[in-house]
Parts: sequence; C-alpha cells; structure tokens
Amino acid sequence: MKAWRAVVLAVSLLLLSGCLVSFKAPLPDSEAAPKGLLGHWTSTNAWGEPLNLELAEIGKHRYQAISYFRARPQEREAIPLTVSRHGSRWYLSAKVPARYGGHYVIAGFELTDKQELVVYNLDLEQVNQAIGQKILSGEPNQSEEGDGVLVDSDMSKVFSYLDDPANSDVFSEAVRYQRLDKSQ
Repeated sequence: MKAWRAVVLAVSLLLLSGCLVSFKAPLPDSEAAPKGLLGHWTSTNAWGEPLNLELAEIGKHRYQAISYFRARPQEREAIPLTVSRHGSRWYLSAKVPARYGGHYVIAGFELTDKQELVVYNLDLEQVNQAIGQKILSGEPNQSEEGDGVLVDSDMSKVFSYLDDPANSDVFSEAVRYQRLDKSQ
C-alpha cells in the first residue's frame, strides 16, 4: 500500500472504493484544535495492520497528520489540516492529491471519554441526495480512484446542512483510534 493511501486511510478522508465527497474550499484556519486532539494515536486498518497517527501543531491553528504502519515507520507522509467547530461537531479539512480530484475533504471527528479519536466520513449517496434536492449545490467529480462529488455551496450552507440533527445519517464512522501509550 502506498504511503499516501495509508495517510488517507488513517485520517479517513477517503471513502471506500474511491468515492469521495470533496469541497472547493478548506475550512478556515481560524480555530484551535480541541484539548486532547494532538498527540499519538493507534488503530488497526481493515487488513489488520496496526496504524499510528501523530497529530501536531505546525503553526497558529494549523496542524499536521502523520500516519504510518507500525511495521513500516519509515513510510510516512504529512498532511496539513485545519479544524473547526460548528454546532456540536468538530470537523477537519485537508487538501487531497490531484488523482483524487485535488480539492479539499471535510471529515467529522470526536474525542470520547474513553480516550478515543473517532473520525467520520461524509456519505457520498446522502450528499448526492442533498444536491438533487437543491439543499446543496455540486457536480460529479471523477478521479483516477472513482466517482465522487464536488460540493460548491458556500461553507455556511454546508455547515447548516451538516449541523442539522435530521442529517446525522450523512456521517459514518470511518476509523476509531486509541491514545497511544508512551511506552509503546
């Protein structure tokens, strides 16, 4: 598996089978990450391989995710990201490579009481349905990795849709990390 795929899987920015919900603009870098987000996290991917994720601050309200397989720590790639809170949800945003459309992705995340970081993807079918109902605007976005959609609604409209409790099914859990014990 290429290093980029590991990173994309680790921060769960890419939906299964290459289907991707992307946006023309990233989240603004105007908000600090929630307490407890930064640090080292661990998980296991769908193939049973242990993954590590390091989240660090790289500037004021700018962060970076570094992901790697525990068995191949030299294969790392850093992804800059921003975070934002809207309503009761936290979101992260990152630019994806041109082969995935070259735009930005948004994922939801939460920090649980059990010292877990849970990342949620946006469901492509649900977002397409919102576009069909004219709740959001967007267009199909093909990439080397599969079909997707590029949402071009302004971010206030996007967050109005995402923050509405009636649309909670637009989120699906993609990955669950545990805080990495420093002794590992």
